Amino acid sequence: MKKKSSITSKLRNAFIAGIVVLVPIGFTLYLTLFLIKISSKLIPNEINPNNYLPFSIPGLEILLSVIFITIVGGISLSFFGKKILNLINDLFKRIPILRTIYSAIGQMTESFTSKSDNKKSVVLVEYPKKGSWAVGFATKENKGEISKKTNKDLINVFVPTTPNPTSGFLLMFPRDEVIYLDMSFEEASKFIVSAGTSDPADN
Repeated sequence: MKKKSSITSKLRNAFIAGIVVLVPIGFTLYLTLFLIKISSKLIPNEINPNNYLPFSIPGLEILLSVIFITIVGGISLSFFGKKILNLINDLFKRIPILRTIYSAIGQMTESFTSKSDNKKSVVLVEYPKKGSWAVGFATKENKGEISKKTNKDLINVFVPTTPNPTSGFLLMFPRDEVIYLDMSFEEASKFIVSAGTSDPADN
């Protein structure tokens, strides 16, 4: 009886070990294949190099997109690039519907890519109830109508979902209820994506 129980225990442990090994590998491969699949839509067919090569190179579109984004970013940092960027900004801000979308996305992007506030944007808040804690990103001090109506010093916090951090909730917390963490944006993102299984480095 003990021998049978021992064999069952070993099989169970082996099965659990298999899950621990295969789930991260499988998820990573699935995500990689998914990105490669959608990357073919990033570049129009007319200029997609894979359509002119004798064989298709998986992920080539991603590489070209990264190179293109880097080149655009480099140009935008130059004197003439800044002038062109200002003209584009002015153009978008003159179009009623587009200016709202463009400004909102621009502010959100700047908030998450700002180097100076990188270490100060990760916060801990009590959510969704008292005694439960969630990691979020402080995006901005709320100085608009909401803060004035509530008569409170509020902080806008984006609380992402797990394991997909691109969706989440915009919440507003009083400043004294927001705990700022020392972990970086990358460490917090890894912590969220891994469902809390990764341990951010102690600072």
